[in-house]
This record gives sequence, structure tokens and C-alpha cells, in this order.
Amino acid sequence: MIAEALAGIALFNSAVAGIKQACQHAKSISELGGHLDQLWTAEKQINQQSNKQSGYNDFSNIANTAIDRRLIQEQMNEVRSLITLRFGADCWNEIIAEKSKRERQAKEQAAAAERQKQQQIEEWIEIAQMGSVVIVSVLLAIAVISFLMR
Repeated sequence: MIAEALAGIALFNSAVAGIKQACQHAKSISELGGHLDQLWTAEKQINQQSNKQSGYNDFSNIANTAIDRRLIQEQMNEVRSLITLRFGADCWNEIIAEKSKRERQAKEQAAAAERQKQQQIEEWIEIAQMGSVVIVSVLLAIAVISFLMR
């Protein structure tokens, strides 16, 4: 688990370094897109790992997690400042708003897909139930007819 957290931190640091370099040379915010995506992916990995470790009574892990979160927040603030200085005051807010919008859309699509999957399962169950009723009815009819023919 610690190795996974370290990998997430390394990815995060790499993304921050890429953003710093790109801010110096970028002509548009789209040139930073890959680095920002990498940054948020790394942040998500780090948070997931720290949440997995949160149940442990190992206080060194608790301290490391708290420090890592503070360092991440510092670097996120630095990235926000760099983008704001390079592309204007509203740029960071626009990026965050678009990120939130896309995350919300992805969640809605996943929920809709899950609802559709559940609906298909329910339809198959209903078809199976109707099929078994038909089969039982046919077998019962055959049994009644054969009994009456004797």
C-alpha cells in the first residue's frame, strides 16, 4: 500500500513539474490539459490509498498521510497560481467548473447505464417467469389430456 501511495505522489510531482514547465511555454491552456489530467488522476490515487490506510492504528502512516495531503494542497495552490498568472483570473475557475461538470456527467451516465442494466435484468426475469408459467401450463394441459384419454 505504501508503494502505491508513493507511486501516486511521484505521478503527482511529475504532473506539477510538467505544469510548471508548460506554463512558461504554453500558448493555450489546452497544452496543459494532459498535465492537469495526470495531476487529478494522481490526487485521486493518493486519496484512495490514504482512505485505505485510514483504518490502521499506525500513527506514522497517519502523520505521513496528513503531511502528504498538506504538500499536495500546497502544490495545487501553486498550480492554480501559475495558471491564474499565465492565463487570467477566471481560467482556473473555468477549468474546475468544467471538470466538475464532466465528472457529474460521467456519474449520471454511469447511473443511467446501471439503471438500464437493472431494467434489462428485470425484463429477463419477467420473461423467464412467463416462460415457466407457459411451460407449467402446457405440461399441466398434457397431463390433464392424457389423464382424460385413459
